[in-house]
Amino acid sequence: MSSEKRTTIPKQPEINIGTIGHVDHGKTTLVQALTGIWAARHSEELKRGITIKLGYADMPVYKCPKCEPPKNYSTKPVCPNCNSKTTFLRAISFVDAPGHEALMATMLSGAAIMDGAILVIAADEPCPQPQTREHLAAAEIIGIKNIVIAQNKIDLVDEKRARENYNEIKNFVKGTVAENAPIIPVSAQRGVNIDVLINAIEEFIPTPKRDETKPPLMYVVRSFDINKPGTPIEKLEGGVIGGTILQGKFAVGDEIEIRPGVILEKEGKSNYNPLFSQIVSLHAGGRSVNDAHCG
Repeated sequence: MSSEKRTTIPKQPEINIGTIGHVDHGKTTLVQALTGIWAARHSEELKRGITIKLGYADMPVYKCPKCEPPKNYSTKPVCPNCNSKTTFLRAISFVDAPGHEALMATMLSGAAIMDGAILVIAADEPCPQPQTREHLAAAEIIGIKNIVIAQNKIDLVDEKRARENYNEIKNFVKGTVAENAPIIPVSAQRGVNIDVLINAIEEFIPTPKRDETKPPLMYVVRSFDINKPGTPIEKLEGGVIGGTILQGKFAVGDEIEIRPGVILEKEGKSNYNPLFSQIVSLHAGGRSVNDAHCG
């Protein structure tokens, strides 16, 4: 996990795609197969072997002008099949949601920023499992309409079981928002059919239209305090917030309003006072930028 290879992103990611599904069905491993990044970075996650917090990883999508689909899709500027120069299409940001039942609130906060989702279902277990059902229901309630289904762990079952599992998935999604979603058999662990999955993502999960002329609005999903304990007041650095920009754009130097803000008690009533601050730096796609756009 420490030997992950980060791919350079030519442009800020323009779409957020979530990986959802039951615990231990291979969501984080699939994100790693797509991006080269292990999204579960926290010590407790590494110790327990499950995703606890929302994980993030970015992926560029390139298309080869010479190869036939789906081999023409990759994450490399040079085609891994024919060594031709590829064309950059877009950058995707993956939101890796925890699958454990006790962490549904965390999954829901991540689902709020997802433009589409990959529903990961393991072929070596009966479908649906509890969080497979709950995550799909949550996605439907929140309004996620563009879904691709990854039938994972096909390397652990024979052809008969793979077909049985496929039929279980088809029966499970009947009447749901994922009824017509493509089902892509993959092995995230062995990197099998990843190009087919990228092809399906490009076909079924388009970048949503956003208006950069509107006043900037960003959903905050996480925040960090980068100051070490005991740092003197005069050396304190500002906080870091992360999320997705729904409309407009932000630039270094902009004054921003953070809501709901700080809760204040007055005459027995609780009220929120928004916070006002200034942007001193921006990072998107793993690099420093002067302005951040929708995505």
